[in-house]
Amino acid sequence: MCGWSILNNIITTMLIYLYLPPKNSGLDSLIPPIIYLGIFSILALIAAGGRLFDAITDPLIAWMSDRSTHRKGRRVPFMRVGWMPAFIGCIAVFLPFQLFESRLNIISLIISLTIFYLAITVYFIPYNALMPELARTSREKVTLSTWMSLAYVIGLIIAAQTPLLAHWIEHWFGFEKRIYSFQIAIGILSLIAGIFLVIPIISINEQDYCKSKPAKVSFFNSLGKTLKNYNFRLFLFADFSYFMAISIIASGMLYYLKVLLGLEEALGSTVFGVMILVSLLFYPLVLHITKFVRKKFLISFGLIFLGLVFLSVYFLGRLPMPPKVQIYLFALLASIPVAILGIIPYAVIAEIAQLDGLITGLQKEGMYFAVRNFFYKLGMTIGIMFFTILTLWGKDPGDDLGIRLNGIFGFILCTIAGLTFLLFKEKEIVHKIHRLSRKKAP
Repeated sequence: MCGWSILNNIITTMLIYLYLPPKNSGLDSLIPPIIYLGIFSILALIAAGGRLFDAITDPLIAWMSDRSTHRKGRRVPFMRVGWMPAFIGCIAVFLPFQLFESRLNIISLIISLTIFYLAITVYFIPYNALMPELARTSREKVTLSTWMSLAYVIGLIIAAQTPLLAHWIEHWFGFEKRIYSFQIAIGILSLIAGIFLVIPIISINEQDYCKSKPAKVSFFNSLGKTLKNYNFRLFLFADFSYFMAISIIASGMLYYLKVLLGLEEALGSTVFGVMILVSLLFYPLVLHITKFVRKKFLISFGLIFLGLVFLSVYFLGRLPMPPKVQIYLFALLASIPVAILGIIPYAVIAEIAQLDGLITGLQKEGMYFAVRNFFYKLGMTIGIMFFTILTLWGKDPGDDLGIRLNGIFGFILCTIAGLTFLLFKEKEIVHKIHRLSRKKAP
């Protein structure tokens, strides 16, 4: 999870900034300013296309994994195929053909993003499907999802160090072009991610820990049955909204610092670090609260609170306090919903998949996590695309309306998602799992 998080967050935080940098960044634009229909930049379409290609392949990889009869298990053999192309593909994304504005860079970016997203799908979909197989009870699922969330945020912290590491490399070597420092930093962190990706491959023996059998069901039948699940559809909408919001924040952080507050990009590493480390302090409290408060109420609260935090983006640089105080206050407040929404969703989807397996007798965990991953990527895609579109209304100092409008949009999105998730029937799911598990017990 840590390695996957590093790679995905490097793409999320650095792609737009390096290919379409603000004027005061000292970086050259790498993509021509081609606009379609008056709002869609070529970079937004490339980023969206790569994510959507990745998302479309998710259900197919999941179906293949669910049906696999490999002697070493249904999941780990896929992970062995995907781990190396994933981290190499991430590096390739930031190696354009030419280090100036060029149409050739459009081609190189399309190719490298396609390789990266396909490889990370082959790895991560089967990996995710391992969770409900490894953790059987509701409490085990919450505990495991907590550790997975911890690994994710550690990866996020590592990925957030890219600007700081690039700053150090630039200071040590004094490269003529700033982009060289960023490329080396991304290469180092991607290699670290690759090491993390290989750890579960060599340490998890599916034959010992997973008592599962292949799901002999057609692709479209499996996908259709998964999408018919009412509670799962509600979960998807909330999850989609959260990741869209996170994508906007991650894509915009360096702009918040450089454009709205007049601070250096390197500070983004510290800001992300503070947000994540403080969120970790809330983990024990969130775990404790799940014993008394339903998970759906926690998710709804987290989304609405995140919306309020988002609203503050509109006012950054205009508040009566120093710029650093503003951005650190933003990070501290954001750490609360990040803690909640980093832990609970994994446990919720694992329970949904477990109940489906108990009712139908078909273990389709891979398909559930694939569809979830599809909406995760769709949310990240639309978040990046929306952020890129809004930059057309201003992304530079003194002309920053596009950056500020992200805060308004994020507030509306998260509030609607939080209120909608109150319709989730969590009590019914838990009751049915308990009743059916007792019936099937020897």
